Amino acid sequence: MSTATPLLDRVRLPSELRQLPCEELGQLADELRRATIEAVSVTGGHLGAGLGVIELTVALHYVFQPPRDRVIWDVGHQAYPHKILTGRRDRITTLRQGGGLSGFTRRAESEYDPFGAAHSSTSISAGLGMAVARDLAGGDNHVIAVIGDGAMSAGMAYEAMNNAGARKSRLLVILNDNDMSIARPVGALSHHLARLVSSKTYQDLRHRAGDLLPKALRGPAKRAEEYARGMVSGGGTLFEELGFLYLGPIDGHNLDHLLPVLENIRDDEEDRPILLHVITEKGHGYHPASNSADKLHAVSKFDVATGAQAKSTPKAPSYTRVFADALIQEAAEDPKVVAITAAMPSGTGLDLFEKRFADRMFDVGIAEQHGVTFAAGMATEGYKPFCAIYSTFLQRAYDQVVHDVAIQNLPVRFAIDRAGLVGADGATHAGAFDLAYLCCLPNMVVMAPSDEAELVHMVATAAAHDDGPIALRYPRGEGVGVAMPERGQPLPIGKGRVVREGKDVAILSLGGRLQSALSAAEHLATRGVSCTVADARFAKPIDEDLVRRLVRNHGMLITVEEGSIGGFGSHVLDFVANNDLMRAGFVMRTLKLPDLFQDHDDPFKQYERAGLNASDIVRTIETHLAKTA
Repeated sequence: MSTATPLLDRVRLPSELRQLPCEELGQLADELRRATIEAVSVTGGHLGAGLGVIELTVALHYVFQPPRDRVIWDVGHQAYPHKILTGRRDRITTLRQGGGLSGFTRRAESEYDPFGAAHSSTSISAGLGMAVARDLAGGDNHVIAVIGDGAMSAGMAYEAMNNAGARKSRLLVILNDNDMSIARPVGALSHHLARLVSSKTYQDLRHRAGDLLPKALRGPAKRAEEYARGMVSGGGTLFEELGFLYLGPIDGHNLDHLLPVLENIRDDEEDRPILLHVITEKGHGYHPASNSADKLHAVSKFDVATGAQAKSTPKAPSYTRVFADALIQEAAEDPKVVAITAAMPSGTGLDLFEKRFADRMFDVGIAEQHGVTFAAGMATEGYKPFCAIYSTFLQRAYDQVVHDVAIQNLPVRFAIDRAGLVGADGATHAGAFDLAYLCCLPNMVVMAPSDEAELVHMVATAAAHDDGPIALRYPRGEGVGVAMPERGQPLPIGKGRVVREGKDVAILSLGGRLQSALSAAEHLATRGVSCTVADARFAKPIDEDLVRRLVRNHGMLITVEEGSIGGFGSHVLDFVANNDLMRAGFVMRTLKLPDLFQDHDDPFKQYERAGLNASDIVRTIETHLAKTA
């Protein structure tokens, strides 16, 4: 039995990878695939995307010279193999854990991560910025942006390509097509053509032939060549019209195809952007992934042999599922209810809605800006669009929320999933800012449920609200475990509720921190401090009568929210200050997310670090009481 050291044990950095003979790269790719599978089986995370780019990752680090050459991975879901090859293999089982490696590329983590990712469709813009900066500085390094076919559905990618084509800077964009959404199946002819067209011999001949042609014929000849290649290679004409040299499609799992084409591109001396179209299979090389409907895109810890994921028994349904079921109920009663998602049907629960109402569910792709204005257009025609988008992704469509929805006072319903902290996905996916950026908008109504039953009522409230835009924000994960209503009932707009009566201190909670507020009140009661606990329900408009009552009848008011400064607490404080409710001896405090981007960690630890657990509420109150004793 062979005792040879695995190749991956000899390759700690890309410089060591480049010392291997190319004949050994296939074995290295196999070892890298196994290492990726084993790591994610321990940590959970994004698996299928990384498995789909194993050979491409090896080829890029073999042909080019990162970190001098910049390799930018769009989104970052596929970057785990890249991390293993760039000095982070010994920490790979800390992925997405507190204090461990990020699940995405991150500049602070490694010099091999030239640009931080997590939101899609940014790589070409960032890459072009790096390429232009290189040109200004007189540099000669390469810049490579790897972007998926899904991310290419976002307008930002085409804005960047349009700019890149006009500038003629040397930039390589690799279109990682893992869904066959653009090209037909790859064959030997398209590989041969890509290799031929990218070669120096072909390019030199092309230029010399152009010089020999009369001027009147050069343009038509060039167009004929481009369209001929487009017909053979499948879909390149669009990219050529944007100013790119289009190559491909080629087999992204065949190193014999990848290496010579990448070498030709590396050695190309012409200043121009190139798009290399690479066909891959998400989950490639791991049977449970390649045979899964979602290619094991995002997984919990799993058994390597079977692919079976570890599952815990939920104590309550997830907020996402509760939203989906409640929306289905509303749609069953009202044919004007429609649902919109931006490439996240399962993440938002709208895949369930689609099973019941396929003709009323619209997936607009990774295009949040378009999705919001699309919803606004439907609202003008009397439909009731529910635009279900993660809080952190809705940030990308803020201009459309303001100009196309709020200014026109159109009744678009925003279902904002993943509000608050999100654990392992970290700062890039945390819904920290939606309260601040929505509550400042005229005409906007903003709700936040304290439990899953309240969410059902808020879906009904949004469906019934036709006077302007309305948003409901809810957290990731399981509900509290309360009894569920048979059907949601619309709530009075801007009215909260008192859930516990007291006389010394008032705690006004918005959203999912209500249980922490109640736990704090229970603890304080054992120390002789009587607390009123209220559920605000609405961040905008705030319940002015409720706030007046809480201020008038208590010596201290604390607001608690899972949002940044400028959100709910800021609006309550503004109301109290500007309505002369402050008085001698009265104290107000706002508990909110800290003014920093929190790293990925266990959710409880994140809230502990943010100061939003029950113990933090108790400490805030006791600190004040100690000062006044």
